[in-house]
Amino acid sequence: MSDWLPPPLRPGDRVRLVAASSALAECQRLEAGMAMLEGWGLEVDLPFAPERRWGYLAGRDQERLADLLPSAQAATGDPPALLACVRGGWGAARLLEGPLPLPEGWLLGFSDVTSLLLAQQAKGLRGAVHGPMVTTLAAEPPWSQERLRQLLFGEVPDPLQGTPWQGGQAEGPLLVANLTVATHLLGTEHLPDLEGAVLLLEDVGEAPYRIERMLTHWRLCGALQQLAGIGFGSFQDCEEPDGEGVSAGERFSLEQVLRERTADLGIPVVAGLPVGHEPGNAALPLGVPCRLDGGSAELSLLL
Repeated sequence: MSDWLPPPLRPGDRVRLVAASSALAECQRLEAGMAMLEGWGLEVDLPFAPERRWGYLAGRDQERLADLLPSAQAATGDPPALLACVRGGWGAARLLEGPLPLPEGWLLGFSDVTSLLLAQQAKGLRGAVHGPMVTTLAAEPPWSQERLRQLLFGEVPDPLQGTPWQGGQAEGPLLVANLTVATHLLGTEHLPDLEGAVLLLEDVGEAPYRIERMLTHWRLCGALQQLAGIGFGSFQDCEEPDGEGVSAGERFSLEQVLRERTADLGIPVVAGLPVGHEPGNAALPLGVPCRLDGGSAELSLLL
């Protein structure tokens, strides 16, 4: 499809499941996601016991690291065409502390897996896809499932539609991330170059003041000021709950925070893009050229 992406998947290609973050709570959603991948004609390799656990993590660091490394794949033949993360939570960033020779190729996930996706992109490797994980795939709406299949199998997905906040057009490499996870990569080698990029952010379970604090950190680092455009996906459960005796004038809404922290950047801003923790998590590849149109609120891949 493009020099910006790895070779498209074909029926019979092998998918290796990766548990890089929190331990699995139950297996039904894992099995449903595996069945969907198999329905696309892919062979699914589950190299770990689903009950593997170390505290709240899906195994010790070396065990989770082994899911990703080529040396762990040697015993099962050719390297897999897709590394598909099973769930988020926390733990993936721990794997970046030591040498992590991430292979070039399709790597799928979101939320906590943001750290691996960004690290792969920062190394100049193709194939990071911000999209449904194996345990969320079956619960996605049909259009989202089909979009992921299209992207992995070499078809160009349709543009995404959001809500216009700031006008203008921006073209640049696409970066997609969980705001909290990406914030903790600021100042490290694992965050890709932001100069001229179009950045799309999402999050879950963060109060508006914490989101404001993180975006202020990005501003103080000069990170937001480097962007060509910015988009916002879903921010699930990120509104301040109503409290007794607290008036609207004593707090900021999520929208107020997002608008105020980006209004003076002089770049297109689009909100409400279908990306994040709510079902309807549109698959998007990192590093590919894209266009963000602040007038039509459309995000298009330039493949």
